Amino acid sequence: MTALAPTQPLTPSERRIAQHVIKGLDAREIAAATQLKPSTVHSMLRTVRWKLACPERCSLTVVAHRILASGQITAPTPQRPAPDLSPQQISLLNAAAEHTVPRDIALAAGLAPADLRDALDQLLVAAEAQDTTELVVLAHSWQLLPAEQAGHVTQRGAIR
Repeated sequence: MTALAPTQPLTPSERRIAQHVIKGLDAREIAAATQLKPSTVHSMLRTVRWKLACPERCSLTVVAHRILASGQITAPTPQRPAPDLSPQQISLLNAAAEHTVPRDIALAAGLAPADLRDALDQLLVAAEAQDTTELVVLAHSWQLLPAEQAGHVTQRGAIR
């Protein structure tokens, strides 16, 4: 797994939006929950992505991972113990946390792209997660995904 690029602190308003991302809400649901205009939420999510060094169009799953990995929001206390995952499932979990495009997830996990959906479905069942965002949040709660480490900086997968 690669280390994350350096992040910038989120403002209190951005942290409130980030909390909703951690809950698995999309931009439209965040707008409804916060009584903000959808355009305001999209703008704030764009700023959050930038401050967390996320690619511009990365998924909210990747954003949730970066929020938790940066330590700007603490992962919720797990309500159940971590499942016993195989090394291949841990690799897939890491890939799903770091990549948006299914082909990139499959390649990072060492899977054939055609096998990704089945492997991801099995991982979701093993973790009792509804979707990949919940999976990533649970993985942080179980400390299966590491927090950002000081001194490690990467950009596009290359250690600097």
